[in-house]
Amino acid sequence: MTMMRTILYGAIAGTLLTSGEALAAVSQQEAAKLGDTLTPMGAVKAGNGDEIPAWDGGLDQPPADYKGDGRYVNPFPEDKELFRIDQSNVDQYAENLSPGQVAMIEKYEDYFIPVYQTRRTASYPDKVEKQTIENATKVELVESGNGLKNYQTATPFPIPQNGLEAIFNHITRYRGGSFTRNVAQVTPQPNGDFSPVKFTEYFTERVALEDYDPAEDPNVMFYFKQAITAPSRLAGNVLLVHETINQVKEPRRAWLYNSGQRRVRRAPNVAYDGPGTAADGQRTSDNLDLYNGAPDKYNWELVGKKEMYIPYNAYRLASADLSYEDIIQPGHIDQSLARYELHRVWHVKATLKDGERHVYEVRDFYIDEDTWQIALVDHYDGRGNLWRVAEAHAMQIYDANIPAYAFETLYDLLSGRYLVMGLTNEEETPYEYDTERSSREYTPAALRRAGVR
Repeated sequence: MTMMRTILYGAIAGTLLTSGEALAAVSQQEAAKLGDTLTPMGAVKAGNGDEIPAWDGGLDQPPADYKGDGRYVNPFPEDKELFRIDQSNVDQYAENLSPGQVAMIEKYEDYFIPVYQTRRTASYPDKVEKQTIENATKVELVESGNGLKNYQTATPFPIPQNGLEAIFNHITRYRGGSFTRNVAQVTPQPNGDFSPVKFTEYFTERVALEDYDPAEDPNVMFYFKQAITAPSRLAGNVLLVHETINQVKEPRRAWLYNSGQRRVRRAPNVAYDGPGTAADGQRTSDNLDLYNGAPDKYNWELVGKKEMYIPYNAYRLASADLSYEDIIQPGHIDQSLARYELHRVWHVKATLKDGERHVYEVRDFYIDEDTWQIALVDHYDGRGNLWRVAEAHAMQIYDANIPAYAFETLYDLLSGRYLVMGLTNEEETPYEYDTERSSREYTPAALRRAGVR
């Protein structure tokens, strides 16, 4: 049994950041730990002397059988499952699980967590690591806490001082500059029946635009375009988003092209608890990517750091050898295809502010220390009941040094339904990185062209 360790490095335990408060960037002395006792991204380099190894630079070289086609083959085919956490032993391991994970095990007899050897595969390009180290001493939260000062790219707060800084690390994390991906989303019925909705998604950081101008759109973080390609009743609809950093000062700009009406209109509800695209009511807008958007509705507490079993190195789940029917089951995905490892995570609690409205009253986030990707989220409703459980099955894009998600799941404990976002197994070209795009491709005028069937 792994005993819970609460670990604090450079953080203020229990720090609660509310509107009007902000903390300055860390000192040069603190920042000197980056690349020394801490990784360039702010994780603890050392292992725990037990299951968690020391970080040795991560996985930055493809395995010999990788063909360079965006089909990320498993670099650890010899790794075997060490043990399973299920209803027979969940109490023994509960300290290293979230309440949501425990609830899933208790709800479904066939749900279990397969635990494997921990491999710290996170790796980033040199330029991202260098910029992150620079950010440590210069990037600050704006006075309201809803935006960033002196920020362009990379991780803004590698040594976070509060929960809001930690969540901004997830929101702004490096995702590859500019890429295209073809993905599917499913919302199975309680009996497991599903019909996939397929998307082609385009993502470009502002600083990665071909015509990047530092003076143009300084509050924009990235541009995102999502075109539905199937089923036919939805195909041709396109969503365009200009993702702003301070969304209270300047709300996210969003437009929708409706192929049936052949018109472009503003989409003001693509935020907070507005409905997610083609999700059959199974997620909110800010559930995408486990969390996105403006943080102003919540108070953010940095609870601390601890060791947890989280989804990691999910290459088997991303395999082209699997169909979507192989993965999707009633109630949850086929957990025998998943891989969990013991990693250190930051625990951040978001509590709805007095006077604000959202379907989630409390959200507990567990953020991987090596990647700043959220790994798990427990969502509570207004009565304090555990409602939805989100997991992100992470994997390293080893030919481009980019931590990413194989896909995300969001389980509804009350209805027995769930959502899977980002499936690529049956897609012909799942990922394409290092794409070149200009700002002209992310204008409302470009939406109609993108929606042509």
